[in-house]
Order: sequence, then C-alpha cells, then structure tokens
Amino acid sequence: MIDFLVPLVAALLAGTLNTLAGGGTFLTFPALVLAGVPPVAANATSAVAVFPGYFGGALGFKRELKRFSGRQIGLLVCVTIIGAAIGSALLMVSSNRLFSMIVPLLLLVATLAFTFGESIQKLAGRSQGLLRPFGIVGILLVSIYGGYFNGGLGIVLLALFALWGLTDIHAMNGLKNGQSFVLSAVSVVIFALAGLVVWHHALPMMVAAYVGGYLGAPLARRLPRRVVRGIVTGVGVVMTLVFGVRALA
Repeated sequence: MIDFLVPLVAALLAGTLNTLAGGGTFLTFPALVLAGVPPVAANATSAVAVFPGYFGGALGFKRELKRFSGRQIGLLVCVTIIGAAIGSALLMVSSNRLFSMIVPLLLLVATLAFTFGESIQKLAGRSQGLLRPFGIVGILLVSIYGGYFNGGLGIVLLALFALWGLTDIHAMNGLKNGQSFVLSAVSVVIFALAGLVVWHHALPMMVAAYVGGYLGAPLARRLPRRVVRGIVTGVGVVMTLVFGVRALA
C-alpha cells in the first residue's frame, strides 16, 4: 500500500508544482525509485505520469493562453514535436555518465537565465518575438532538452520566455504548461513503445498529476507575481544542487 500511495501523492504534488514553477519530476522520480522501480524505468514512468498534469495546468491558464495567436501556438507546437523526438532519440543512445554531467549545468544556466532574464534582455538591447528565428531555435533546443531529460523542463521554458521578453508570469506559465504537454506526449509515445513504462504505477499517477495541475492554476493566480517567480528560482537552485551532487557521487 505504501509503495502505491507514495508515488500517487508525489504525482499530485508534482502536478501542482509543475503548474506553479516546474520541477515536478523531482518528486515523482525518487518516489518511484523508493517504491522499487529501477532507475531507467522510473525515469520513463515519471515522464508518463506527470504529462497529464501539464494539460490540466494549460486548461487552468486558458484565459492567459488566449493572448497568443493561433499561428504562434501552432508554430511552437510543430517545432516542439520535432525537438522532443530528437531529444528522446538521443536519450536512447546516450550514456548515464554523460547524462548525469550535463543536467546540472543546463539547470544552472536555465535558473540564472530566468532570474535575470529581464536584465539580460535589456543588455541585449532588443526584444525577441515568438515568431522570430531566435524564438524558433530557442524552442527547438529546449524541446530537445525536454525530450532528453524532463526534469526542470518548466524552469528551462520559463527562462526562454523571459529571454524573449515575456514578463507576465501567468501567461508564461500557461504557455509553459501547453508546450510541456505537447513535448511530454511525444516522449510518452516513444517510452511506451520502448517498453520502459511501469503502467500499474503510471496510470493512477497520471490521474493524480492531472488533478494537481488543474488545481495549481488558481493557486498560482492568488500568489503574488514575486512569490511565484521566487518559487521558480528556488526550485531551480535546489534541483541544480541535487543533480550536481548526484553527478559528483
């Protein structure tokens, strides 16, 4: 019963955390390992478990998502699918050592970029729109990262949006959850076909993550913008330290 409940509660909290800031897999992955799932299968199962939460979060922010045009959303979805497929394919052929060494660096860069995104943009002297070439390249690279390693995906996306010049944290969260859902859906198909998913854990966790994701949107709106941004930065710092220690161990 404990082996069933621990991943289930972790998925509920992960769905809420992903809607607020990102980093939900930081809860689901260790919960699955604690429940006796081997690490590789736990990573794949965790990605499958949390992705409905992204959809719930996107629905919760549908009002904010209406600020973006259909053309913008459509282009980002297409690029995201391509990047997610590339990243998932890279994961299937990369070594565990390389994987462990790259992740902390990516998380650190993403956290710094999100925290100081507005200052960086001012120094750059120009705003990057969603449909400009840099925006397309940026979302492609982030999608490859997300397909390769889902952990910290929300923080990486928020960092990219900050560098593009977006400042409304709620609109950024809505876009983040929509893009995360599309990206994770591609990875889920690949992991499922590869036989890496432990379904008796994944299915109930998917329901819990969806509920947590939907509940996280109104919670995010009630919190002051500074608090939400602080949560994002805090999660990024903690995840960078945790994965950095794991890489050195």
